[in-house]
Amino acid sequence: MALKTGLTWTLLLAALVTASQLRRLSQTGDTRLNATTGFHPVRVVNENTKRLASGPFLGNGTRNGWADQTSIVIWTRTTREPEMRADGRPFIKIDNQRARQLARVTDETKLLKPQLPEGATLDEMLGACPGAPGEVRLSYFPTGKPSEVQYRDWIRTSANSDFTAQWKLEGLQPGTEYTTVIETRSVEGQNGVKIQGRFQTAPAQEAKEPLRFCITTCHDFIRRDDGMKGHKIYPSMEKLNPNFVVHAGDIEYYDKPDPWALTKTLMRFKWGRIFSLPNNRKFYNQTTSYFIKDDHDTLSNDSWPGRTYGSVTFAEGVQLFNEEQFPTRDPRFTSIRWGKDLEIWILEGRDYRSPNNMPDGPEKTILGAEQKAWLFESLKASSATFKLICSPTPIVGPDRKNKSDNHANEVFAHEGQEIRSVISKIPGVIVFCGDRHWQYASKDDATGLWEFGCGPGSERHELGWKPGDERPEHHFLRVKGGFLSGQLEYDGALSPRLTIRHHKVEGQVVSEFPFDGSGAVHQE
Repeated sequence: MALKTGLTWTLLLAALVTASQLRRLSQTGDTRLNATTGFHPVRVVNENTKRLASGPFLGNGTRNGWADQTSIVIWTRTTREPEMRADGRPFIKIDNQRARQLARVTDETKLLKPQLPEGATLDEMLGACPGAPGEVRLSYFPTGKPSEVQYRDWIRTSANSDFTAQWKLEGLQPGTEYTTVIETRSVEGQNGVKIQGRFQTAPAQEAKEPLRFCITTCHDFIRRDDGMKGHKIYPSMEKLNPNFVVHAGDIEYYDKPDPWALTKTLMRFKWGRIFSLPNNRKFYNQTTSYFIKDDHDTLSNDSWPGRTYGSVTFAEGVQLFNEEQFPTRDPRFTSIRWGKDLEIWILEGRDYRSPNNMPDGPEKTILGAEQKAWLFESLKASSATFKLICSPTPIVGPDRKNKSDNHANEVFAHEGQEIRSVISKIPGVIVFCGDRHWQYASKDDATGLWEFGCGPGSERHELGWKPGDERPEHHFLRVKGGFLSGQLEYDGALSPRLTIRHHKVEGQVVSEFPFDGSGAVHQE
């Protein structure tokens, strides 16, 4: 990727346009291409306004993934409209029993029609953000240095990949914030729109830099708690200005209503909808992110390889998440060093697992032999003070007795005990998990291993645990929605300190666990 030379001032200033400039242009109602910025103003289409630019649009914004010191993957999707359909029609309500019956049907035509009003199409439904063919181009530069802009070639989007596009950027500088500009044009070559985003790379492996990160899980469009704006946690996390965020899975729920996503078309509809929510889209446009999938956004509840859901196979669900709807990486487990004192491990909990109903024993696994061996070896080899394992499901728990899907359950007791025994002996290991719809901090009685559950990302999604049911492992329990944050700081002697906090959805801190460089917790 050669440096673009001979740039005009128009292009330089176009790359520097801000969101506030775009808003100002849209509010004036000016439909002309701005001669200074080169950007088409865009705003929501409603009865009082008219579209100010031709598409294709970028209604899902941009997402990134797998950032390390020198590389990252950037994702986007071309759409027919600049925003979701906020005035769309509601889906026909289908109860759980009827949904279970439909889940055994494989004919796609019989899975969509029962959920749509008479004569309606999927594009007319509430939240619809349909894709559209077009071409997209990415440019990027270290923030504040537009003369160093680099361009990636135009990519044509198509229905085969739900109109998505990805770029892997390499040769980046460690510990650097980058500005991205994604622009569109029609297949006929007509200019469309531009959006601006940003990300930052991980600092050099020996850098002693303060950091802040967030962890969230369990969303679902129908459980948004800020109406059509999206989820309240995103403005709250934005105020913390995290260096990165980990979404620990169950981002969307195929096997929940409005609609029950029993086909690939309906699954894609749900992804386009949830990431067109303004709060959600804005946050991921500007935040370095790591996305983990779990059961509900792979196929269905507690699913494993070989299962089906409606017309979709497990393998198709994996492909949809791993290669299409999110930044791609193979394999989807890795560790990333964020400076001298902090390293994160991203685990894959679906692709390699044994069936839940398989008898427990040495051969039964969630992680798979390759991933588990890598986890143990890389943890032992790491010199980071704090080694943070990000898992889609609990490793410590406790969990409900009727569950059978994670290492805190009896059906995976053998591997669960093995993992806790090995990793607890490695200094500085702390587990963070998604999946559970309550916030908690637990310490395993047998090994002393700490685990933090971030809780659901909405106040409309807490469930599954009684608020007063505090077990011996619990050092904190709150059956509410919210998120986790971690803050790495240094004292005058450059000694590291990591403080882990639970937050309400509005951002208020409800727990605090400070860990010093020895791994000890200092609670007041």
